[in-house]
Formats: sequence, structure tokens, C-alpha cells
Amino acid sequence: MRQERNRKRRRLKKSVRRLLFFLFIMLIGTALYRIFDSEKIATEVAGHEGKKEAAQEKEEKPTETTIKISAAGDFTLGTDENFDYHDSFVNEASEKGLPYFVEGLDNIFKEDDFTTVNLETTLTNATEKAVKKFTFKGDPSYANILELGGIEAVNLANNHIYDYLEQGYEDTIAALQKQSIGYFGYDHQYVTTVKGIKIGALGYEGWEDTAEIRNKIVKDITSLRNQGAQMILVHFHWGAEKQYVPNDVQKSFARYTIEQGADLILGHHPHVVQGIEEYKGKFIVYSLGNFMFGGNRNPGDKDTFVFQQTFQLKNGELTSQKEMNIIPFSISSVTERNNYQPTLLTGSEADRVKKKIIDVSDQINGTEWLVYETNEKE
Repeated sequence: MRQERNRKRRRLKKSVRRLLFFLFIMLIGTALYRIFDSEKIATEVAGHEGKKEAAQEKEEKPTETTIKISAAGDFTLGTDENFDYHDSFVNEASEKGLPYFVEGLDNIFKEDDFTTVNLETTLTNATEKAVKKFTFKGDPSYANILELGGIEAVNLANNHIYDYLEQGYEDTIAALQKQSIGYFGYDHQYVTTVKGIKIGALGYEGWEDTAEIRNKIVKDITSLRNQGAQMILVHFHWGAEKQYVPNDVQKSFARYTIEQGADLILGHHPHVVQGIEEYKGKFIVYSLGNFMFGGNRNPGDKDTFVFQQTFQLKNGELTSQKEMNIIPFSISSVTERNNYQPTLLTGSEADRVKKKIIDVSDQINGTEWLVYETNEKE
């Protein structure tokens, strides 16, 4: 009997020990689970916070963009049919090929972000022409010269684009479209995207400062802004031929257009260079002169230049920070005549043309804008 009770006690003790051991194991497991789980939560929280901080840092870090714009003056890619001399633009094209005309450019237009020039000719095979002293035309294939030179868009608003009437005008646009060259002027607006930035361009003839043109400028600039343009360039064909100082109409038009929201004014027609003015933080280039000019075999003034400005944008908005550069050129690679091959100048000749631009700028509103110059090509 006593032995039976002892066996029962031993069995009970063994069961209790097993139960206690099981409870102990459960307690240890629970404790370890809590420890590991808390570390996991802490890691996840830290990871989440890290991602959140990285996202916030990314949102707060500004996006900075630079856009380098180049501009040159009159491109008369052709000639007047009454010019009978053997070394006309057309003859040079036939004998030397189209790449000949861009050999002296030093790739300047290919190394920037966007280039505009004034196309002062028709590209057409039309024969009916306007009754005027000079009528210019070139073969439609000459549009390829623009592409070879690295030019993205041209101004059409000038006094020679209708030399071969409406047919010549339409043929010119067709030739540009075939080479994927943009165009603007009159009722044509141009918008393109460069480095994610929308650039708009407009062109006008600016002979008289009228309410009609002013209203059109306001309407056109508003239209470009509504299309998302973050930068607006405006070309004006204006002024008096062979005059180195802009007239009152040019200055009035230019300043008004900047007041309406233009970011850069580029002028041409005088066939000589005029000065540069800074107005309300924007540049006005009154006349770029001739550049690739088939309209004159041997003009007395062959000086010209390329104007470059590097715009700075932060989060897609223009800042007041800017750089500019004047790059002296000659319209010809030889001095005895115009061979229609614009050539980068260096040394004393570059200095002479640069001083000339400074001198004519001093006759407008000074040359304080020189502080922005970078002299990249010197």
C-alpha cells in the first residue's frame, strides 16, 4: 500500500516537472520572440523613416538646368538672278558642294543647345517674283546647309521671304520641313523642348511701332506661355541699313517686348552690327549683321558675330543668373570678296570686332553687360 502511494507521488512529481519544464520553454520562446519582433519593428521603422527622409531630400533638392542659345544674323542662301558674276552663291554651291559653306563655323552651332538665325531668302524653284530691286532665291536643297551647320530654327519675318510671292513662301516652308528645320515669324510660332525645357520663338518685322504689332506681341507671348514655354526668344527685322546705332523704334519695340515677358531680343536687317543692351535683366541684341550672305558679292563691312547666352533654370524657372558671350566672325574666309563662308575670327581681328561691338553699345546704354561674358572662344 505504501509502495503504491510512493509510486503515485513519483509519477505526480514527474508530471509536474514536465509541466514546469514546458512552461519554462514557452516563457523563453515568448521572450525571444518579443526581442526579435521588436528588433524587426525597429528595423522596419528605421527603414521607413530612412526612405521618407530620402524622398523628402529628393523633393527638396532643386533641379538645375542650363540652356545655351546661339543666334546669328542674315542667312541669304541664294542670290538675285540678275547677279551674273561667276562666283555667286549659287555657283559656289554648284562647284564646291553644300558642306563648303559651314567649314568655318568651328562647330559652334553644333556644340550649343539651340540655334536660331534669320533666313533672308526664299528656297524655291518658282519663277514669278515680286517687283523690287533685289529678289533672292536658292534651290530648296539649300535648306540642308542649315542642318549641316547645326541650326535648329529660322526666322521668316523679313523683307525677302515673299520675294517669290506666296508660292516661294510655301516652297520655303516645305524645304525647311523636309530638313526638320523649325521656323517662326508672322503667324508662325515655334515651340521645342530642350533638356526638358520648353523654348518658344517668335518673329516680326519692326519698321513702325504700332498698336497693332504691340497687341500681337502680347497675344503671341501669352499663347506661348499657355503652351508651357519656359523661355521665349523674339526676332525682329528692323532698323535702317548700314546704321550702327539702333533707332527709337527699335529701342521702343525691344523694351516693350521684354516688359511683356520675352527673355531675349535678337535683331537683324541693317547688314552691319549694332550694340547690345541689358534691359530689366534681359539682353537686347539690336543687330547681328549679315552672316551667310549671298546677297552681296563684296560688302564693305564683313564684320559679324554670334551671340550666345547660357540661361540658368531652377525647377524649370528662369533665374537671374546668366552668362553670355560675343564670338566675332567674318562673313567670308577671304578679305578680297565675300565667298559666303562665315569664319571664326581670332587674335587681333577678333579683338577689333569685339571692340567695335562695345563701342556701338556705348552709344545705347553702356556696356555693363560685359560682366556676364565668359569669353569661351577667345
